Amino acid sequence: MSANTQIVESFWLARPSTSVAPDLLGCTLVRQFPDGETMRGIIVETEAYGPGDPACHAYRQRTSRNQVMFGPPGMSYVYLIYGIYHCFNVVTDAEGVASAVLVRALQLDAVPQEFAGISDKKRSRLAAGPGKLCKVLEIDRTLSGFPLGAGQPLRLEHRSEHFQQAVEEGTINFVQTTRIGISQGIDLPWRWYVGNSTAVSQL
Repeated sequence: MSANTQIVESFWLARPSTSVAPDLLGCTLVRQFPDGETMRGIIVETEAYGPGDPACHAYRQRTSRNQVMFGPPGMSYVYLIYGIYHCFNVVTDAEGVASAVLVRALQLDAVPQEFAGISDKKRSRLAAGPGKLCKVLEIDRTLSGFPLGAGQPLRLEHRSEHFQQAVEEGTINFVQTTRIGISQGIDLPWRWYVGNSTAVSQL
């Protein structure tokens, strides 16, 4: 798939998470490391969280943990689960409205040299899950609260023309289903993924 360097604008993200989540499929998450090196991955799975959602971190009240979700759209929100795994989210909707999209899986453009000898199947699944993608891209809570724009350690880029054309032609399809890995709001169909992608997380 051809590369695209058009940065996702914050106003494009100033919509409900349920609208942004499917639109983020095919967009690219870029991780720029302190030494200037970058890793890129196409987003192939997302989940939406927002107002009135019992699974949302901000469902009960604003806290020091979730306050980034109340900020302006286009910010990164990173949290820790089970004391081990980090999860990366894109803040959406209007400022003051707690809303975010969890990026669950990436299809990496290239893999770190340390993984060069693994099988193609394992390579395709290095970022197949929110904790796995944060591990391989070295995303932790120090990267929470940053704008996802040019010059930042994390940035979002729009779909490539090739990807968008494939969507319009039907050669790439999206699947909508209920969210996974949660105990509340399990009936809400707020998870989207790229059909037939080997990089999508597993139940």
